[in-house]
Amino acid sequence: MDKKKVNISSRNMVMAGFLVAISIVMTRFVYVMLPIAGVGALRISFGEVPLMISGIMFGPLLGALAGVAADIVGFLINPQGPYYPGFTLSSALWGVIPGLFIIYFRKNKTSKNIFSYKNMLITSIFTTVVVSILLNTLWNSQLYGVGFFILLPARLIVSLISIPIYAFIISYLMKFIKQYIN
Repeated sequence: MDKKKVNISSRNMVMAGFLVAISIVMTRFVYVMLPIAGVGALRISFGEVPLMISGIMFGPLLGALAGVAADIVGFLINPQGPYYPGFTLSSALWGVIPGLFIIYFRKNKTSKNIFSYKNMLITSIFTTVVVSILLNTLWNSQLYGVGFFILLPARLIVSLISIPIYAFIISYLMKFIKQYIN
């Protein structure tokens, strides 16, 4: 059985650490909180983008570790409610899913530029639907005792706006940082 060796170099860990720091700042300090049904259930920020980039650049494993680190350290620095492990899982998935999509795009050679807007749009749609629309809505519903379908419409509206923005930002930034990918 041929097993691929996972290469987590210190250089990649340091770069992922920078992305974690950027994510923490963008998530915990540069955001807008919208109350829904009397609870702060919808935070609008772009803190997910650095986590997605870490998964794209360094693979799903380091993307997951970056997501977990960003959530836990961010919570310790600036808690915005009780700690809930579901959000740590969600944060990890912001790094894992894009990493898996890049592996798929590389393997299947879907286009000459794997970081094209189209590929990043597909990645952003899938990641946002799974993490933000489904899981985070479920976590907020459980945490605050508000119905899932009460929280869902606002998340859908914000996601429709954020998905193309995520795709544009990531595809644009990857033009400049793809030289650092192994």
